[in-house]
Amino acid sequence: MSEPTSGQDDGREELPEEIAAIFQEMTGGAPIPPEVARQLSAMGIADADPAQLRAMAGQMRAMFSPGATAKGVDLTQATTTAREVVAEGDRTIGARETNLAEQATRVAGMWLDEVTDLEAPGLTGIAMTRAEWVEETMPLWARLVEPVADGVSGAIRDSMTAQLSGPDAPDLTALGVPEGTNPLALAGQLAPMIDRLGSALVTAQTGSAVGALAEDTVTGTEVGIPLLNDHVVLLPANIAELADGLDVDIDEVWLHLAVRESARMRLFVDVPWLGPQILAAVEEYARGIAIDTSAVDRAVTQLEPGDVAAMQEALAGSLFRPSPSAAQQAALTRLETWLALIEGWVDVVTARAAGPHLPKTDALAETVRRRRASGGPAEKTFAGLVGLELRPRRLRDAANLFAALEDAGGASARDAAWGHPDVAPTSADLDDPLGYVERTTGAKGGQPASSTGSGPDAGDPEQTGASGSEGSSPTGAPAGDDLDAELAALLDEEARKREDPGTSDDA
Repeated sequence: MSEPTSGQDDGREELPEEIAAIFQEMTGGAPIPPEVARQLSAMGIADADPAQLRAMAGQMRAMFSPGATAKGVDLTQATTTAREVVAEGDRTIGARETNLAEQATRVAGMWLDEVTDLEAPGLTGIAMTRAEWVEETMPLWARLVEPVADGVSGAIRDSMTAQLSGPDAPDLTALGVPEGTNPLALAGQLAPMIDRLGSALVTAQTGSAVGALAEDTVTGTEVGIPLLNDHVVLLPANIAELADGLDVDIDEVWLHLAVRESARMRLFVDVPWLGPQILAAVEEYARGIAIDTSAVDRAVTQLEPGDVAAMQEALAGSLFRPSPSAAQQAALTRLETWLALIEGWVDVVTARAAGPHLPKTDALAETVRRRRASGGPAEKTFAGLVGLELRPRRLRDAANLFAALEDAGGASARDAAWGHPDVAPTSADLDDPLGYVERTTGAKGGQPASSTGSGPDAGDPEQTGASGSEGSSPTGAPAGDDLDAELAALLDEEARKREDPGTSDDA
């Protein structure tokens, strides 16, 4: 840092020495004009926490560095932020958990082959840390949030323009701006900085939201979006937290979640139009996002423009205008319907695939439903990133529809709903599932199938065995055994069945 020459006023008389030094660092060592120092002192900078001010200065330097992202989401910084969020509770993956993911996915694939014709050949199971999941999924999150960053930059630009040209505009000459400068021209000159500020704000929000999701999601695509395409991903740290407190053996938890994730991946792989439809709905909603300009006005007026962390905190929960446009509402309805159909189908197919093999499938299904009803990963993520409010009740409507299709025409009728987007159920069909069944299968009357405890509307854990004794599974594998041994036994048994189709479970 350059030292001031004798007699030079560097602002230290108006500002505490440590704070004045921070501002000199920001200007490359140039002295602070006395009028600027007085203005900063009048704004309360003299009483600011030096540590927070230094952090803000670091953010400003990052925003104006040659490699800083001018617009959109800074992928590298968002990933770094998310990794910082998950760092404390994350842990490395051991050989046992790696094998667990591989074997559970193989067993899940065998069980699913028995109940659905949808396929995803070549998928393997892998265990991921939270940080690895962040690294793999952040590029898609950044793509989805990109329109929001543009909207935030525009809102901040409009707000600052209004502040500079309004009746309560600050004295620009006191800040070193030449007298007579047109405020609109000044706002135009500040546009690159504002774009960087909007990018930094949304980047920080994206990193925080994806990091929080990584601490919660138990499988790779639990949010219902095709974030990962090549593997069935399970997150051991989060599975352990989910299983903690459940009166269900950890072996069953792994297998049940592997079946759910494998079923979801079969949809994304074997129904090629589904993933693009979901992503298009999210992007369309985000493009039409309306920023709450009054909230931005308050933040711009009360906070330092470079203090990204403080602005993010001030806008938390109030960034998006609560009333979506007509186009956004249409996109929201489509997205809500697709996510409900995916999870409804997964609920039904998982019950059919895992029910005959896992004694507490119903209890685990109920755990998943309660987890969603209380605000699951999808609801929290979409609300935080693009202001989407999803309705959990649609998920049960979709499960009832697929169960009714299965009751009327078997698994083939249930899976035929994915044959083409034109024949897939709509939001209106979720309101009238039996009408959809009649129209697509010719069946009349009847109610959605409700098989013994394994259907989508299975009851409470107390009624489905969540608090019962461990017992044995129908496959003969003791539920309390070591998971490696149990999976090996299951794999051997399924292999024997394939070689000799006449072999029964009781043989």
